[in-house]
Amino acid sequence: MRILVVEDEKRIADFIARGLKEEQFAVDIAYDGEQGLYLAEINPYDLMIFDIMLPKLDGVEICRRLRLKKINIPILMLTALSDVKNKVVGLNSGADDYLTKPFSFDELLARVKVLLRRLTANKTSVLKVADLELNQLNHEVKRAAKTIILTAKEFALLEYFMLHLGQVISRSMISEHVWDEQFDSMSNVIDVHVRNLRNKIDDGFKKKLIHTLRGSGYLLKDSK
Repeated sequence: MRILVVEDEKRIADFIARGLKEEQFAVDIAYDGEQGLYLAEINPYDLMIFDIMLPKLDGVEICRRLRLKKINIPILMLTALSDVKNKVVGLNSGADDYLTKPFSFDELLARVKVLLRRLTANKTSVLKVADLELNQLNHEVKRAAKTIILTAKEFALLEYFMLHLGQVISRSMISEHVWDEQFDSMSNVIDVHVRNLRNKIDDGFKKKLIHTLRGSGYLLKDSK
């Protein structure tokens, strides 16, 4: 999944981004409100994290403008202001949750995961397709009770497939949600990762779960 972090304090932004990347998220960073709004409007993020106090355009205004444009991606607000009034202003602008600085990364991650579960209407941390299981909390993947070791990108790719079970997933959709803005969409990196993932998930099993649709993309399905 892909997350936008808009935070003008570079140390905090890098701290959040580093932690999220370790949890297999693709992350883009903006250091002011105008850049954050621009990225939020052109990219299909799964969740956005805004600091309230930002240069050029504050987090509340970004949130308000996005909601007016019917962009309903979950938003987590960060604020150093602990009074109730500012929290209410943020929530009334369309934010889904808030977190007061200073905070631990574990607390931020927990809130991120709750918001993402609401987005996918998935109330469990374990995704299942046929005899394949993916645990979003401990990043454990099993097929037929056998543990499968995946790289960070392979895990993120499989998670995206499983969250979109039965849907045709194009290469552009994968690049937009599993990679960040630095990704070169003209490379064959996606094809390589899908091939490696298929080798780990499907090799040795009669039932194949990952399918290639020439000219369209990929499809994860429980073939009967």
